[in-house]
Order: sequence, then structure tokens, then C-alpha cells
Amino acid sequence: MILVFGGAYQGKLDYVRERFELSEEDIYFCGEEDSRMPQGKSAVYELDKWVLALVKANKDVMNEIAQFEKLNPDAVVICNDISCGVVSVCPIFRKWREETGRAMGRLAQCSDEVVRLFCAIPTRLK
Repeated sequence: MILVFGGAYQGKLDYVRERFELSEEDIYFCGEEDSRMPQGKSAVYELDKWVLALVKANKDVMNEIAQFEKLNPDAVVICNDISCGVVSVCPIFRKWREETGRAMGRLAQCSDEVVRLFCAIPTRLK
């Protein structure tokens, strides 16, 4: 697995498309209302939105992430880093922020490579 993360609009998707020569059909686009397991694609885009869907559906995020790892061991995972900035007063969004951070930590540990993008510049962390 490869984890690519960074702030919103930093060039993560373009970087992954170019580096791995992926088309739209190769990428699973997560939605914040769809708690189904992302699978069957080479890359998963905006994993943070899937985590939000899981939180909204009151599912065990870390259990879902563990299952995701088993089903997608070779995936390129793209996730927005939502850990910076203002902490929401809304309990759902606070939980989303916390669970996304935990999920990224777990995925980073099991990933062969971790890349952070800032201003469209990739930095390999692992």
C-alpha cells in the first residue's frame, strides 16, 4: 500500500495519476454519504470522506480500516490531512477529525511508502 496525503487542493490526485499512470476508471472516489468499503480499484481518493461516512453511519472506523487493508493491500490511498486548522464544535466533525487521524496513522504504519504533498511538491516520509 502507498499512502499519499496533504492538505486540500495540494495536487495529490494529479500526482497519483501521473506517477502511477492511472485513469478515472482506476480510481475509487469516496463520498461522505457512502459507507461502503472502497475496493476493486488501483487507487482510493479522499479516504477522509469515507471515514466521515463511517462516522455518520456509527460504524467502527478502525475495524473498517483493518478490513480495508486486507482487501486493498496494493492500493494507492489518497487522503486529505484534516488535522490542522480549527477544531469543530460539532461532535460528529470532531470525531471525524480524530478518526481520520487514527486511520492515517494505521495506514502509514502498514504502507510500504508514505508521501506528503505540499504545494504540489511530494516529500517521501517512508
